[in-house]
Amino acid sequence: GRICMLATMGYITPEVAGKFPGYLSPSVGLKFSDIPNGLAAVSKIPSLGWAQIVAYAGYCEFSGPSTRAANTSDYANIAPGDYGFKVLTSSDPAALTNKLNAEIANGRLAMMATMGMFFQDGLTGSAWGDWALYTASPLRAFESELGVQAPLGFW
Repeated sequence: GRICMLATMGYITPEVAGKFPGYLSPSVGLKFSDIPNGLAAVSKIPSLGWAQIVAYAGYCEFSGPSTRAANTSDYANIAPGDYGFKVLTSSDPAALTNKLNAEIANGRLAMMATMGMFFQDGLTGSAWGDWALYTASPLRAFESELGVQAPLGFW
């Protein structure tokens, strides 16, 4: 849920706020502004950049407090994701349950939003693509036949 919340914001933020100035890869001459938003960015990032991303993710996973790499017994009995601080707290159990349920609901909404943006980006080339301009969509396969016009033709 939290990952999808970040993914949704990561999809939207460059469109709204712009991109970082400067170079993503000075040796290749690749600027941040040269990287498109969405799925098209995957093919534009150099392979060494992907290696850095994977290495950093591995470092974060293997150096966490509940792994052997932490090499301490202080963290032996903590739950995954428990890093010693609470963001959603309340002394009232009902209010805490309400906050946690809201976080789960928002996480599920972000999952659907991320998948929707991926789907539209895959079909139109942009998460904000105009469906009227995209005539090759498989979703338009039987658009001109009787009975499929909104709402279901003459039914």
